[in-house]
Amino acid sequence: MAFLADTLSRVKPSATIAVTQKARELKNAGRDIIGLGAGEPDFDTPDNIKNAAIEAIRRGETKYPPVSGIVPLREAIAKKFKRENNLDYKPEQTIVGTGGKQILFNAFMATLNPGDEVIIPRPYWVSYPEMVAICGGTSVYADTSIDNGFKLTAAVLEKAITPKTKWLLMNSPSNPSGAAYTQAELRALADVLLKHPHVWTLTDDMYEHLTYGDFVFKTIAEVEPKLYERTLTMNGVSKAYAMTGWRIGYAAGPVQLIKAMDMIQGQQTSGACTIAQWASVEALNGPQDFITKNKAIFQGRRDLVVSMLNQARGITCPSPEGAFYVYPSCAQLIGKKTKAGKVIDTDEAFCSELLEAEGVAVVFGSAFGLGPNFRISYATSDALLEEACTRIQRFTASLT
Repeated sequence: MAFLADTLSRVKPSATIAVTQKARELKNAGRDIIGLGAGEPDFDTPDNIKNAAIEAIRRGETKYPPVSGIVPLREAIAKKFKRENNLDYKPEQTIVGTGGKQILFNAFMATLNPGDEVIIPRPYWVSYPEMVAICGGTSVYADTSIDNGFKLTAAVLEKAITPKTKWLLMNSPSNPSGAAYTQAELRALADVLLKHPHVWTLTDDMYEHLTYGDFVFKTIAEVEPKLYERTLTMNGVSKAYAMTGWRIGYAAGPVQLIKAMDMIQGQQTSGACTIAQWASVEALNGPQDFITKNKAIFQGRRDLVVSMLNQARGITCPSPEGAFYVYPSCAQLIGKKTKAGKVIDTDEAFCSELLEAEGVAVVFGSAFGLGPNFRISYATSDALLEEACTRIQRFTASLT
């Protein structure tokens, strides 16, 4: 009898974490490395949020919290959904987890039986299919392309739905592509979902506040209220509030589902860190003006990276609507050789040779289910981004 569970054979390690760790190791070994793999804002958590955490400690808010979250935070979450998304949720319809990952995991663990299918648009965040696999479900990939902005279409969704479909997992703006769905695009998808009442929708809106230009963010239960009773709307404080290390995610949905997720979490981790929850109350209820300032900085970085990558030989880089990623194609470079004679036969080989030759760490697109592409996180300084893109231009020019 094997000691380790068979589940582990169905799960792959996170490619984004692996790239970040590899870059860290090379830098510690003395290499000049620019790491563009981590999906983490380089801004500091705002002072008012940090001060709220300090005050919570001083008040003695250091005991076990309720599993689903402290009441003030659940109330703040309900107010946020009403204020920003025109969605009416009572506090008891909300749940707080240790990051968005736990919210997703709890939802799948509470609902998936063997054979149940989860439709995941491709490219996808690397953790989605692994969570589905751990929870006993089956991932069904719905392909997008660079030609349609990496967005799921109504026709592709219709084709992917079967009697076994339990969830459609939406991520807008997207990690890894930065693609975000307009109201009209969500309307078309909602029309398909209305024809299939057995399909629920899980929306990962973690990058909601990071959209650029005139783009207006919408979430699907807002666009089609008839989907409200079968939608779990997930969000968190990590990206917009630069609170990745605080580990607070949250969601709202039907009470029956929230109670099931509460039961799972109660036997898993119990409530999320009390101090981080009080900081999140301030994040959601406090001043929001810094988000606009940070967005302007991110938009400038996006424009810089898109411009420079499109000047690199053999690279095609769309300009995404949101998040802080670009997902360029390196299809024209497949089959080329490095100066050392190594053949670039996959996007993984492209990224490996780029790291070796120029010290730029990016994540290969096949890890997100769609290549030949690679993902760059532009959540770092203009100076580093310009240097990294210059190195990428030099590397692609050297291929023969």
